[in-house]
Amino acid sequence: MDNRVEWARAHDELVHVVEQLGFPGELGDQVARQLGSPKAMQRMLAYLYNVKPRSAELIVDEMLAICSDVSRWKDKKASEEANARYNEILCYGLGDGE
Repeated sequence: MDNRVEWARAHDELVHVVEQLGFPGELGDQVARQLGSPKAMQRMLAYLYNVKPRSAELIVDEMLAICSDVSRWKDKKASEEANARYNEILCYGLGDGE
């Protein structure tokens, strides 16, 4: 599935669920935009369906927790990639054309 279509579906579902919980659709829209990816939005949807938070603050807190987890994961992947490159240089050298 095209990522834009997947993003739009997750966004629309998130906005709809936030509205069903009695909050403005704009909150759902902003949460979806902050989360960014369909996978992060799916995690938020699971929270909304299971917890049914009673305040906007709880929704925002969960959004921030998800964003923090995503950020940590990206940092970990970048570190692993840098470490792999460093190890490759140690094993094979800089490749100065010899």
